Amino acid sequence: MESIATFMSQLLLIWQRCKISFYAFVSLVFLCLLAYNGATIFCVDVPFPAKTPPSFLPEQVAGKSTTLSTLPSLTKLSSTARHSVQKERSNSNLSTLLPLLHKNQNMVVSTNRTTLYRPKSRRIYKNVIKILQSEAVKKQFGVRVMKFFKGDSSDSSCKFRFFMTWISSAESFGDRELLCVESLFKTHPNGCLIIVSSSLDSPIGMQILRPFSDKGFKVTATSPDFNYLLKNTAAEAWYNQLKRGNVNPGEISLGQNLSNLLRIGLLYRFGGIYLDTDVVVLKSFSELRNAIGAQTKDLTTGNWSRLNNAVMIFDKGHPLLREFIEEFALTFDGNRWGHNGPYLVSRVVARMSGRPGFNLTVLPPLAFYPVDWNRIGSLFEGPRSLSHSKWMIAKLRQIRSQSFAVHLWNKQSREFKVEKGSIIQHIMFSSSSVIRNSSSLMVFQA
Repeated sequence: MESIATFMSQLLLIWQRCKISFYAFVSLVFLCLLAYNGATIFCVDVPFPAKTPPSFLPEQVAGKSTTLSTLPSLTKLSSTARHSVQKERSNSNLSTLLPLLHKNQNMVVSTNRTTLYRPKSRRIYKNVIKILQSEAVKKQFGVRVMKFFKGDSSDSSCKFRFFMTWISSAESFGDRELLCVESLFKTHPNGCLIIVSSSLDSPIGMQILRPFSDKGFKVTATSPDFNYLLKNTAAEAWYNQLKRGNVNPGEISLGQNLSNLLRIGLLYRFGGIYLDTDVVVLKSFSELRNAIGAQTKDLTTGNWSRLNNAVMIFDKGHPLLREFIEEFALTFDGNRWGHNGPYLVSRVVARMSGRPGFNLTVLPPLAFYPVDWNRIGSLFEGPRSLSHSKWMIAKLRQIRSQSFAVHLWNKQSREFKVEKGSIIQHIMFSSSSVIRNSSSLMVFQA
């Protein structure tokens, strides 16, 4: 009997130990599940952004001639010609070319993705649109522009219509930009300048531009209205999709790409001259009409190999401008630097080259881009040696005789200081006497 009691007590002890182990095992399983669940909730997937190239990526675009012509309207092209143009473009329709907007604009995503998702937040996208467009004044955009250009009965109309765009804050519109505006009015005192910018279309913006208006120069800032500019164009539907968040902006700044669209829309609706805010004007554009500048040329053939959209002169409603707008909407790619800007105009002009009726002049690189982006630093350097001084004198003489303007390539040169005796210093002395003394701009940074 005693042995049985001992046996039972031992059996009970084993059961209790097994029971404890069982509960411990179950608890361990629950802890693991809890840890896994917590990891899936709090773990943040941080994308590693691809490096944005500091320069244009090479594309196979080349020009065969410097003078082109086009038909008055694309709708009058023959069906065969129209088909050939469309065949060169993407065969995908607009809806498949525009993936949904991603929350993180710096995220690198493929434009060929078929699986789309709607972002949880569009705050970044809305901020970009807010910078570019003010709802309070956009409905008056067309009226404001035409009223400014026509003036009143006591004011003569503008002989030259200039446009600039500015997508940064008003406070960042600094000495470099003011120098470019000064150079514009020194060479075109009877010109009119509209800076299309929501930030400058403000009391502080008017204060920045007041020194020019006080001297009698016609300059103003106004917020853009994309709906007005893009109405009845291929980009109208694209922009509506963008506002709904149905366009993938890619890793390149959306503001930068919208600026590319804005400048061609402005010229299409109003005609005139577009300038980047880092272009110093050296002489009058009075002899230029329907012209664009080559950035580089083929040394073997002498033909242009790449155009740039930092300076463009076009008549109102020019067919090439409509082609630019259509190309933007059909081939938009926010992941390739320059694709929607310089490369876009290069693609379209190369494709339309040789067609009867075109009246486009492609100017050589010296016209606006006497130094390419990767050598812009040479214009900011002072003399280093006798041979260097001789080169600087020859280069300055060449620029003054053959260049209409100098593009400063702001992205590459904004950290450079103007050294004493440099080519840029000489250009500044001859370009900035309209409002201020040149010595006040001896050193400037964007």
